[in-house]
Amino acid sequence: MKMCKCEHLIDDYLFNRLDNEKKKKFEEHYFNCSYCFAKMVERDELISIIKQKGDMIFQDEYVVEEEKGATWFEKIASFFTPKQWALIPVYAALLLIVIFVFIPYFKPAPPQFFISEDRVRGESITLISPVIDIRTVPTKFEWEDSGEDVEYKIYIYDNGEKLWATTTRDNFIVLPEKIRKRMTLGEKYSWEVKAFSPEGTLIAISSKVHFKITKGE
Repeated sequence: MKMCKCEHLIDDYLFNRLDNEKKKKFEEHYFNCSYCFAKMVERDELISIIKQKGDMIFQDEYVVEEEKGATWFEKIASFFTPKQWALIPVYAALLLIVIFVFIPYFKPAPPQFFISEDRVRGESITLISPVIDIRTVPTKFEWEDSGEDVEYKIYIYDNGEKLWATTTRDNFIVLPEKIRKRMTLGEKYSWEVKAFSPEGTLIAISSKVHFKITKGE
């Protein structure tokens, strides 16, 4: 997989070291970049293991064993009784059965990304309308529903500059008349939607879709 020039931003994003503007741009990027998406999954797994097992990994008795020259094999072996060692071949056989029989039918859950104490699921929102050139200023923007208890934030841009933003619990909004009057025939616009959980955690985001208001015949 080809490396991405934005990879250096992953750790800063995960540990909340980016300002709001850079964080927003990187969110738009990694939802559409397979390389950064995969790297986010890898780092999330590593951070989760450290958070869950950190006390065991770094407790003092392990440091003492290291000073005594204990090998990693000896550390692992110390966790098993002779009876448990005797059952290892049985466990290995069961594991092979699971791998060859059940894994082909298993569909993993969407990956989760660790960001401070919050989690962001790697999901995307499908925008329904408008997604192509239209002849008149739009009155309604609609997108795919992401489920119950979700709050959406919609952004509309004029040549990259934010024209308007609002929040709703519906999967559509009706554009206010004062905003419609600011949109001009022949101009290009874009929009995107983000979904948040009741706790305020970002759970899904759409790609930014561009459309043009063409002059009718």
